[in-house]
Amino acid sequence: MTVITKADLVQSIQDSLQYISYYHPVDFIKAMAEAYEREESKAARDAMAQILINSRMCAEGHRPICQDTGIVNVFIRVGMNVQWETDQSLDDMINEGVRRAYMLPDNVLRASILSDPAGKRINTRDNTPAVIHTELVPGDTVEVHVAAKGGGSEAKSKLAMLNPADDIVEWVLKTVPTMGAGWCPPGMLGIGIGGTAEKAMLMAKRSLMDPIDIHELQARGPSSRVEELRLEIFDKVNSLGIGAQGLGGLTTVLDVKIMDYPTHAANKPVAMIPNCAATRHAHFVLDGSGPAELHVPKLEDWPKIVWEAGSGSRRVNLDTITPEEVASWQPGETLLLSGKMLTGRDAAHKRIRDLFAEGKSLPEGVDLTNRFIYYVGPVDPVGNEVVGPAGPTTATRMDGFTEMMLEKTGLLGMVGKAERGPAAIAAIKHHKAVYLMAVGGAAFLVSKAIRKSRVVAFEDLGMEAIHEFEVEDMPVTVAVDVNGESVHETGPKIWQSKIGKLPLAEA
Repeated sequence: MTVITKADLVQSIQDSLQYISYYHPVDFIKAMAEAYEREESKAARDAMAQILINSRMCAEGHRPICQDTGIVNVFIRVGMNVQWETDQSLDDMINEGVRRAYMLPDNVLRASILSDPAGKRINTRDNTPAVIHTELVPGDTVEVHVAAKGGGSEAKSKLAMLNPADDIVEWVLKTVPTMGAGWCPPGMLGIGIGGTAEKAMLMAKRSLMDPIDIHELQARGPSSRVEELRLEIFDKVNSLGIGAQGLGGLTTVLDVKIMDYPTHAANKPVAMIPNCAATRHAHFVLDGSGPAELHVPKLEDWPKIVWEAGSGSRRVNLDTITPEEVASWQPGETLLLSGKMLTGRDAAHKRIRDLFAEGKSLPEGVDLTNRFIYYVGPVDPVGNEVVGPAGPTTATRMDGFTEMMLEKTGLLGMVGKAERGPAAIAAIKHHKAVYLMAVGGAAFLVSKAIRKSRVVAFEDLGMEAIHEFEVEDMPVTVAVDVNGESVHETGPKIWQSKIGKLPLAEA
């Protein structure tokens, strides 16, 4: 009988979460590098270059790949011959490992977990609790898959209770375009087929923790219906032309994973969950000999890529910006931002809305007249950092506040990731404002452009407080111009037409 100690499990959970915060899986790096080499869309290629450079920087500096360091998911298979040496439950031990990992002073990870989700939504401050799935199996070891799942990709999870005769591929191809780019492609699609609704979702999530091997499958050919589906969906989703960050291009997914399970004769449950460009997962086995040993990748595993803004990039001084200057920017144009901007996410926007509803003014230090707001919740700094990794969050979550912000604050522009919805685009066009896109999944790289940072309002909101950043040459793309033209609408259509394998998807 194997004895597993509390100390070994806690340490292994802590180590694995720190490990995946700054090391991409090597199979992911190789797949992304291959996609980068094949890519013909300049915008998508630039985005992938930033993701790969950011990944190498994080591996060298041991800092988070993305500012959203995720909600912890644990799939644990406990051998029935294992004996535990502990005074805590299995869940409590895992959560202790999570707590220690996210509060480690050398690499502080962002606490994103809120208790009372339907009420006060109070940050737990240590990223606990994890979402834990436990299975008892024969044997004398403990096998663990641990992942840190970003909120942007998790928000795009889909479930359909199809009829038995419905076509799964047709549903996937209809559904993926509705997911937008908030899941930060290129990444992976995890699909669960069968069982019940919750079983399908669990399989979709679990499948994302397997290595990328689609090219091996292409080389040897399928040997089952599931493998046939993987290949068909991989090819047809990439033919949609959505591309990196939704800008249009050849690669939208790096792999498609599928798990299935027997189901009721009347049902065909299908779940789909994407993994973003900040793919983070690890696998280890405890056998009683001590904590898990995680293989440290070599820097040679990362491609040597240098990204520089093109000669046509426009430098912008945010401190002297005018509406007339903004009106001259073109969709898809690369800008290098310097000067001061404010930050704000969901909670800050809601507080601003509540202040206006009560007839109150904005807090001191929050003047948005002819200024830009950056949708970000940064990681706390360590050492001599000005700010921790500070990549953009999904902009569509702020769509419902956009008209209010543009009308009542004098805001000139916004910076975030992914597309904007119709209401936000209409507001941008009406107020002659602009939306700029930063690359999701390049948070450490983006943070290097931030020279100063200070909290100016709502400090109690933690990472969602309003900060003032002073930036230098922060790279962004004009995603929606003052006329309401969106590159997230034009780019994929152009590239889907070029790829030419499917008719244009309806909006």
